[in-house]
Amino acid sequence: MKYVPLVLFICFSLSLCNLTNRFKKSSETGTGSSSSGSDITAEKAEPTAAQSAALAGGTKAMWDVQGMSWTVPPTWKEESKELNSFLWRSPGGFDAASLIVSVSNMADDFPTDISLKATFDQQKQRVKALEVDEVRWLEIDGVKGVQFREANPPKPDDHRRLQWIAYRKFGGQVQYVNIMLATDGKDFARHQDAMYGVLYSTKLVH
Repeated sequence: MKYVPLVLFICFSLSLCNLTNRFKKSSETGTGSSSSGSDITAEKAEPTAAQSAALAGGTKAMWDVQGMSWTVPPTWKEESKELNSFLWRSPGGFDAASLIVSVSNMADDFPTDISLKATFDQQKQRVKALEVDEVRWLEIDGVKGVQFREANPPKPDDHRRLQWIAYRKFGGQVQYVNIMLATDGKDFARHQDAMYGVLYSTKLVH
């Protein structure tokens, strides 16, 4: 049970490797650009009253080494904090909700705009395949990214994820940021307001 977040992180890492290979050619030709130069308009993250209420009395989850923080419900606890990965969880077993964050440093000329657009297009295709039921451009704390939510899984105990993927400049380095909130399908509705609230509370240096 305690290895479930690790499995999720490994799955993410594999998907990132595929993404990096996909855009390696573009990076080599010098077509990189910063996300701030994109002309795509993103919604700004604004929590609903219910999402804000879900964080009432909450605490700060600080990731100082990466210049990030979140507000989480008061019952959530830190599970791990490494250089490139970060995990907090609500009480419970498989029905717990998790905040799973990972970062990866990229080449200075990595094509961030192209990568984000490809991520958006990929998730749109997953909507058609009924794997994702929400995808949009979303700006959080001044950083634009792609937010998507997986559809309810066929098996109620399978994981359902809410994610936001973006790029930022941190410490002079282009950095890929993946913020994931996850729980099992049958408990998603119960945790949903808290998970959206946590995502929207993201603060990150850039």
